[in-house]
Amino acid sequence: MRELNVKSLLPVRLDKYLAQQFPALGPGRLNKALRENKIKLNGKKQPLATRVQNGDVIRLYLTDEQLGLAAADGPAFLRARYPAELIYEDAQLLIANKPAGIPVEGDVADTLLNCVYRRLHEEKRLPQNGYPHLCHRLDTGTSGLVLLAKTEEAEQFLLRAIRERTLRKTYLCVTFGRPQPPAATLRDYLVKDAARGRVQVRHAPCPGAREIVTVYETLAVSGRLALLRAELVTGRTHQIRAHLASIGCPILGDSKYGNHAANRELKFKYQALCAWELAFPRAVADERFAYLAGRIFRAPKPWYYEQLLEGVLR
Repeated sequence: MRELNVKSLLPVRLDKYLAQQFPALGPGRLNKALRENKIKLNGKKQPLATRVQNGDVIRLYLTDEQLGLAAADGPAFLRARYPAELIYEDAQLLIANKPAGIPVEGDVADTLLNCVYRRLHEEKRLPQNGYPHLCHRLDTGTSGLVLLAKTEEAEQFLLRAIRERTLRKTYLCVTFGRPQPPAATLRDYLVKDAARGRVQVRHAPCPGAREIVTVYETLAVSGRLALLRAELVTGRTHQIRAHLASIGCPILGDSKYGNHAANRELKFKYQALCAWELAFPRAVADERFAYLAGRIFRAPKPWYYEQLLEGVLR
């Protein structure tokens, strides 16, 4: 039960006053609460059109969740709106499918990490040790699989697999332009431009540059577009996006490295890039994670995959 002491210089309708105090209480909820005798004005049930004034006392026999306070006052993960789709989970790790448009983490409520925490919280499975932890990241506009560790041991194992490149990451993407040759291994160098929040691809070593290796294969073509499978051999910032753009085949929807006219014409808000597959090595030295040897996990194919195959997306 919550008790409100009305503070208003002028008389105001009861429903309007309550809506100002608790925005989640819309007309439907207010009428239902009144019918169930859960709103009392000065100890009595009164119509919602009744005018309240300074000094009146309102008692609400509603939960914080009904008042919209549980999410607003609680941790950030309780304010996450998007459901977390879990592709795989065991006692050590989980793999979540991130939609395009939400960051993996950050200072906003709607992050992948908060979505995962909220789901575990709602299912009463949120651990007390502060896990799960993110083991790698995707750009906000990229969809697909993200690995999270549920234990310290799993975090060390997964980070080592990523660092030593024994964990294969394969992406599906649509490029504006058909790459020639249709399949190739690209080897170049990446330089970060921190001031502009982007990277540059160089074809020769230079100060501050790091080697990048990207393997791609054309799966289908449709008009001006190509559907590619791309594998990250190295995993650098914006690597696939910048690398494909450097050969004249930017990813459709990419606002940093793409073709803006094509993005507007085809109405792509986010890049057509999906972290589609995670493949563990066939041999795993750590016996605690031997059950993952040779395992391959895939995200659902993005909507643009079938559209390009059918020739709808051109």
